[in-house]
Amino acid sequence: MKRVIDKRDNVGIEFGDGERIPAGHKFALRDIREGEYIIKYGAVIGRATQNIAAGEWVHTHNLRTQLDERTEYFYHFLPEELPVVKRTFYGYRRKNGRSGIRNEIYILPTVGCVNSVCRTLEREAQRYVRGSIDGIYALTHPFGCSQLGEDAQNLRRLLCGIALHPNASRVLIVGLGCENNGIEKMREELGDREEVVYYNCREAQDEIACGLEILRRFASEAETFRREEADWSELRIGLKCGGSDGYSGLTANPLVGKIADEAVSAGGGAVLTEIPEMFGAEQLLMDRCADRAVYEKYRSVILNFRESYQRQGFPVYENPSPGNRAGGITTLEEKSLGCIRKAGRGTITEVIDYGGQTKKSGICVLNGPGNDLIAATALGAAGCQIVLFTTGRGTPFSAFVPTLKISSNTRVAAEKRNWIDFDGYRGTESELLELVQRTLNGEYRCKGEADKEIAFYKTGVTL
Repeated sequence: MKRVIDKRDNVGIEFGDGERIPAGHKFALRDIREGEYIIKYGAVIGRATQNIAAGEWVHTHNLRTQLDERTEYFYHFLPEELPVVKRTFYGYRRKNGRSGIRNEIYILPTVGCVNSVCRTLEREAQRYVRGSIDGIYALTHPFGCSQLGEDAQNLRRLLCGIALHPNASRVLIVGLGCENNGIEKMREELGDREEVVYYNCREAQDEIACGLEILRRFASEAETFRREEADWSELRIGLKCGGSDGYSGLTANPLVGKIADEAVSAGGGAVLTEIPEMFGAEQLLMDRCADRAVYEKYRSVILNFRESYQRQGFPVYENPSPGNRAGGITTLEEKSLGCIRKAGRGTITEVIDYGGQTKKSGICVLNGPGNDLIAATALGAAGCQIVLFTTGRGTPFSAFVPTLKISSNTRVAAEKRNWIDFDGYRGTESELLELVQRTLNGEYRCKGEADKEIAFYKTGVTL
């Protein structure tokens, strides 16, 4: 089965197992001359490097990127009106006015030196999981000392964002007592809160007994919490893709875009990150910026990321990955045009720095890289209660917030049932919306939800 996405395209997509064209890959709809633009999604994804006959396979052997580090941008707002809808979910009301979709207790190390203590606390505290508590988790990481400048600040900002996450009813922050990212700095940023308790292992006579006593008290409080009806205006949905293939921009990503539209229509928001995977499609997002100030901030983020590549001697088009190419994606423009379809049609109302938290309804752009775990951690720290993760290749990774994995093809959904929550090839918008609603209400737990991981974007030196 073959499909054409846009009437302006000069390539189509093989949907199924073609004899000459691999599934998810492109073929020429007509004769294409050497040097001519290749058009997919109604936009340029590169140039032909040789003459291509109608029906011929189009991929890395005859198509190259058209990306140029000197690309200029402009602001031309092209808004799309979305309908206003009313939606609710059942979550746990927090004192800051947000509602979480899980009732969890986090153990956060300020520094990697105390990871073993935190993991022991997690293991020993499982006996306290009862009532409405969904779990007690140690979110370990290798940093917190020997980082300087921006890296040190970003680590602290992200840990504080995690500590404030609405899915956490209580948070235990464990320090060592000699690290750069000490408890006093965390407390200075977070303030004194009854739901957050700190202690240093060096100052505790028995660091395990001390932590378990705090967790026991946390559990006795959290087990009584009950879900209440909350409005979708409180909801922030994280948008992420990883291991994309030729189907991603046609099935799973636009399907997730429909859910992003639902959230925006209900007064909530969705957060899009992966800045390097916007190269080649960034102008389309600039046209959706609510005003010039938002446009200028987004343009600055794009330029800074682009320049960081150049400073280190790498081209911005050092992408797609080998797995992407095997799945049918040839150029970064092609990958990006499919990637941004996760953001639906809503207006971009804010652009936030890495480690920042989303404040407005609508579409938020979060400055950050494309790495799956780093990006998902940043989305959670930004305040997203759930992440919708699309994939064409499959991945077992787990974030610290519930992450629904949506496959772009049925093969991955069938082969990796223990990874994939939803078949985005066969599933419909209404079916995915129902699954999202059940996940928000706690009626469905994501396949990778039993494990929690976090990771940080590091750009500087380590002492």
